[in-house]
Amino acid sequence: MKEIEVCPSSLATGFTGYSPRAVKLLFDGTEVSPIIDIDFENERDRGQMMENMNNISISGAQEKFSAVIDGGKIRLSREGEQATHILKPAPFNLSLSTRKQIPANEHLTMQIAAQAYGIRTASNGLCFSKNGQPVYITKRFDVTDGVKDCSQEDFASILQMSEQGSDSNFKYHGCYAQIADAIRRFIPAWMPQMEQFFKMVVFDYLYGNEDAHMKNFSLVNRDGECFLAPAYDLINTSIHIQSGSDLGLTEGLATDIEKSDAYERTGHPCRLDFERFAERIGLPKRRSDKVLDMFMNIPLETYSLINNSFLNDKMKRSYRRIIEERKGRFVRMSD
Repeated sequence: MKEIEVCPSSLATGFTGYSPRAVKLLFDGTEVSPIIDIDFENERDRGQMMENMNNISISGAQEKFSAVIDGGKIRLSREGEQATHILKPAPFNLSLSTRKQIPANEHLTMQIAAQAYGIRTASNGLCFSKNGQPVYITKRFDVTDGVKDCSQEDFASILQMSEQGSDSNFKYHGCYAQIADAIRRFIPAWMPQMEQFFKMVVFDYLYGNEDAHMKNFSLVNRDGECFLAPAYDLINTSIHIQSGSDLGLTEGLATDIEKSDAYERTGHPCRLDFERFAERIGLPKRRSDKVLDMFMNIPLETYSLINNSFLNDKMKRSYRRIIEERKGRFVRMSD
C-alpha cells in the first residue's frame, strides 16, 4: 500500500500512523495500528461482515460495521460484544464509479468541520486494508470506557416520521426549521445548541452535503439531560453524484420564510436566506452574523486539509471546485 505520510485522523503531516492527539481522541490513548485485517472487497469475508452488520442500525446506502479495539488492532465486534467504533468501507454498490473515494471524502469533510469551523464532531479517522483501501472509522459517542452510557434518537424518529408504504425516502421530507423547533422543545438551554445546529446547516450547504437528512441530526440523552449530538455523516456528496438539490431536505430551510430574489431566480440560497432562517429559528442577529461571517471566505486550513487528504488528485480538484462554487453562491447580494 501507499506509505502513510500524514496522520490518518488529523491529517497533520510528519506521521506514519496516528498522531498522539489522534490516539487520545479516537482511541482513548491506546496505540492502534492503522492497518486492519479485514478485506471488505473480498467475498470470502462477506459472511462474517453480513453477520456483523445485523448488530447495528443501518441508515442510508453506505454499509456500516461495528468494531472494537483489541490488542492495538481494529477488528469487527463479535455477537454480544459492545462495539466502541463504527467502520464504513467503500459502498458495495459497484455502479458508483467513485465509491472507493467515499471514506476519504467523509473523513476530510469531518476534519474540515472540526478544525476549520470548530463544529463539534464525532472523533474519526481512516484505517486501511492491506491492499491500501481506506476505510472510515468513527468513535461511538454513546459509549464511554466500553459501556453504553446514553441514548440517541434521530430527528426522523423524534418527529415521528417513518416509511409509509413504498416511500423509503421519508427521512428527506420536511425542512430544517422542523428540527430547530424540536431542539427548542426538548432542550431547556437551547440557544448554544441552536447555534451549533445552524452552523451545521450552513456547513452542509457550503460543503456540498446534499444528504443532510433527518436521520443525520440527533439528540443525545445522558442522565436526563438532552443535547444535540456531535456532527456525523458529513460528506461532500456533490463530487460523487448530483441530487438536483443544494439541501438535503425537500422543503429546504423553512416553509414559512420568504426566499431571496437570488434564491427564487437561480434555485440556490445565498447569505440572506440563511439570515432569514436564523431569525426564524430564534437566533439573535449577533450570533447568526458571527456564524455566517465564518463562511464568507474559505479558510486556508480547508485547502491544507484537502491537500493532505487521502482523496486522489482528481477528487481533490473536484472538492475544491464544489466548495468554491458554493461559496460564490453564498456571498451573492440579494434583495
